[in-house]
Amino acid sequence: MAARTRPSQAAVEERRQAVLRYVAEQGEIRIDDLARHFDVSLMTMHRDLDDLAGRHLLRKERGRAVPFPTLTMETATRFRENSALAAKHALCAAVADRIKPGSTVLMDDSTTLFPLVPALARLNQLTVVTNSVGLAQRLGSAPGLSITLLGGRYHGDFNSCTGPAVTRALSQLHADLALMSATAVLEGRLFHPLNDYVEVKLAMLAATEQALLLVDHSKFGKTSTYTYGTVADYHAVITDTATPDPELAAIRGLGVPVETVEPEAPSP
Repeated sequence: MAARTRPSQAAVEERRQAVLRYVAEQGEIRIDDLARHFDVSLMTMHRDLDDLAGRHLLRKERGRAVPFPTLTMETATRFRENSALAAKHALCAAVADRIKPGSTVLMDDSTTLFPLVPALARLNQLTVVTNSVGLAQRLGSAPGLSITLLGGRYHGDFNSCTGPAVTRALSQLHADLALMSATAVLEGRLFHPLNDYVEVKLAMLAATEQALLLVDHSKFGKTSTYTYGTVADYHAVITDTATPDPELAAIRGLGVPVETVEPEAPSP
């Protein structure tokens, strides 16, 4: 009998993200029930949960996995960074050639944009303006880039800044392109759980010639506390092929072009 092929790290991370989503949906759940649901050994599930707990993505206690509160999971960078990762890479690949040397690009604090870092680092005479500390850190060593970090009130869960200092600085800027994402999209309307970030996104839109919205399928069909306009504020929406057809139709109904991309499946 042939030995079972060991899954790649990408496949393991995809399973762990699925475990995280399932725990968030189900609430507190027994570890042996999780192992049965995902058809893995109890030892494998313990390893998965130890990894997720070590990254502060859930709590592991008394034979159970326990999720963090919903708002924390909606907002904290540590939850968002590795979710829908294949889709995020595909979205970033689709816009990389639209970023021109010598231009000024605004980027919000969305983890969706993190996979763009290698493409940006290869460009020369590019100015990147962002409120994301994480993005600025990732780009900081690229010799051809000028990075402006918009400072203000720092939010540890987001690893980024908001507030009057950020919006005031944006009001004095003129960018060629803004690359942004959204926490939730329903029938073309955009939502975010925190109003401070709504204000930053609106200020970025006002400061740019062109804006592109990069949103993976997991963000659609949802709402959050604050709404801030529609996709009609953007020149195009880039999403992946798993986005529901009614949501795509709603975007097109607002007169906004939609580009769908196919994420690569992780190697087994």
